[in-house]
Amino acid sequence: MHYTGTIWRPPYEASSLLLEVTAGCTHHRCKFCTLYADLPFQFRMSPMEDVEADLKEAQKMYRRFTGRKMCRTFLTGANPFVLTYEKLMEIAGLVHKYFPETETIGSFARVTDVALKSDRELASLRGAGYDGLTIGIETADDAALQFMDKGYLAADILEQCGRLDKAGIRYSFFYLTGISGAGHGEDGARATAAVCNELHPILVGANMLTVYPNAILYEEIRQGNWKEEGELEKYREVRALVQGLEIPTEFAALGASNAFQLHGVLPKDKETLIASFDRIIGTVKEDDLREYRRNLPHL
Repeated sequence: MHYTGTIWRPPYEASSLLLEVTAGCTHHRCKFCTLYADLPFQFRMSPMEDVEADLKEAQKMYRRFTGRKMCRTFLTGANPFVLTYEKLMEIAGLVHKYFPETETIGSFARVTDVALKSDRELASLRGAGYDGLTIGIETADDAALQFMDKGYLAADILEQCGRLDKAGIRYSFFYLTGISGAGHGEDGARATAAVCNELHPILVGANMLTVYPNAILYEEIRQGNWKEEGELEKYREVRALVQGLEIPTEFAALGASNAFQLHGVLPKDKETLIASFDRIIGTVKEDDLREYRRNLPHL
């Protein structure tokens, strides 16, 4: 298989076929991000002959070792959904050729990737199997989005994900706890919950900001331009997010950046989740959480 650098996937894509169609990120400017720092280039699309060769290899190997059908494919790279409609349809054709039992095709996507497709193209992509995108919106706090150079604002999240809703393409959100900075986290969480409540994410996942020395944000902190939240403040923030969510959705804090793994279905498990946050805030020491963050080698 043709894999380049570290391959990142959401926890819930563990059983999916991981198919490299891009490597790197087209944006590559978010001040906190170091996920693709190991690549010698910013973004690259895989040659189609490599994509087809990987599908052929996977077809031979998967059934031999698992005896199961492959029902979902996850396209790897920071934002494969940026590819043109025509290229995404070509990839879907190859996936269905080698795995005709495929039900859905997912990937990471940026909000701005959706804007590149017409409503008709989005509907056609859904018909080709594209469903279950993972979108790192990070926050709906416009000041934080601008400072971190995300390349979009809360209004863009509403507009573009609303278009996904109309096309029938389901999606999950990743929220980045701590992105608003010290003293602003709970306000950012409430703003994000308000945006989510206008949309239909099937999951809202929370990761906690971890600032590494090779991130642009590290230098911003060093120069006094931004101040990081405390660890217990981050838990108060994500508590505010869950408290503010009024839509039926899953909530998950399962990545390594979270010292405590939490998962539930809203609204059924809201009070249980809130109680878990209260217990952490009331009993866990700030220094212990900071030690966990310091010892986190990578996300």
